[in-house]
Amino acid sequence: MTKYFTCLLLAGALSALAADPKPVYENSFEKAAVGSVPEDMLVLDGAFAVKEEGGSKFLELPGAPLETYGVLFGPTETNGLSVTARIHGTGKGRRFPTFGVGLNGVGGHRLLISPGKKLLELYKGDGVVATVPFTWASDSWTMFRLQSRKTKDGEFKIEGRVWKQGDAEPAEWQIAHTEMTVTPAGRPSLWGNPYAGTAIRYDDLRVTKAAE
Repeated sequence: MTKYFTCLLLAGALSALAADPKPVYENSFEKAAVGSVPEDMLVLDGAFAVKEEGGSKFLELPGAPLETYGVLFGPTETNGLSVTARIHGTGKGRRFPTFGVGLNGVGGHRLLISPGKKLLELYKGDGVVATVPFTWASDSWTMFRLQSRKTKDGEFKIEGRVWKQGDAEPAEWQIAHTEMTVTPAGRPSLWGNPYAGTAIRYDDLRVTKAAE
């Protein structure tokens, strides 16, 4: 029975992946050397390194020191891209990490889970532009999707959603923000602050053209 449900989950994940446009960038770290960072990634700060556990590789941010860290990857664009990734974090007592993905480099938009505030937050640079309530499950993998696109009206729409790995991806965007000005060109990104003193893990990075 366990094998049956495992097959169902795998089939669902493959089906969702097949529905995505052809990727312009993807990285599951399976070909990366343990203890290193892939050459196509730019670490802004933090001791990111590829780790391996149970035969699977992932990028890991250590649980200390307690600062905000990031890494850039993929193509440089102003809009029209969608980034997906799965991220694992663990709370400790009343302390929780914050983590997520971004577009358009350091000053661009970030989709972050803030478990301590029970919020899903959308940032532009260091400023919050939108929030929605969100309850996160500790010691689990969370799926992220963030996209930026230009609408027919000439506006720029930034949209995001998150869901626990194994659950169905939400049909609607959970959080969104509209701007009239073009965001400067930049690369997709990963972010994390290990407030709980526990490591944050990142895997299955994927960049595609944004959906309409």
